[in-house]
Amino acid sequence: MTLAAEELNPLVPHPVEIVLSLVVFGLLLFAVKKFVVPNFEKTFAERTSAIEGGLEAAETKQAEADAKLAELTRQLSEARHEAARIREEAREQGATIVAEMREQANTEAARIVEHAHAQIEAERQQAVTSLRAEVGTLATSLAGRIVGESLDDEARQSRVVERFLADIEAQSSAGNGAR
Repeated sequence: MTLAAEELNPLVPHPVEIVLSLVVFGLLLFAVKKFVVPNFEKTFAERTSAIEGGLEAAETKQAEADAKLAELTRQLSEARHEAARIREEAREQGATIVAEMREQANTEAARIVEHAHAQIEAERQQAVTSLRAEVGTLATSLAGRIVGESLDDEARQSRVVERFLADIEAQSSAGNGAR
């Protein structure tokens, strides 16, 4: 019974089944190692190289982006500096133009004032000359009426007028000096 009981034990496999299972397992292991594992390793290697290449490309792109950013920052800084320089030059030019215009205006004003003074002086001289002639005519006429003689003689008339005007100027100068 012990032998028959051992044979009938469902927990212990038959030695043929053990050997056959080991052979099939070995063949399956050999087939997986020969055909499947190299394909997996090849796929893993391709994925690894693709990921590493992507990382390298990303790093390269990042380095290029950083370089471009630095270049753009430098150009922006130069542009700001240039704009500030141009603004300063424009301010200086504006100040120079204002100073030149002010100088021109002052020169023009001085010229106009000088011209006006000259014109006033000429008109004053013309008025004095006209007044002298008119005063001379009136003085001669008045003197002729007072004296009762005609003072039509030009030389006599000029002497009388000149003496009369000299007296008036002397009195005027004495009056101005007394003030």
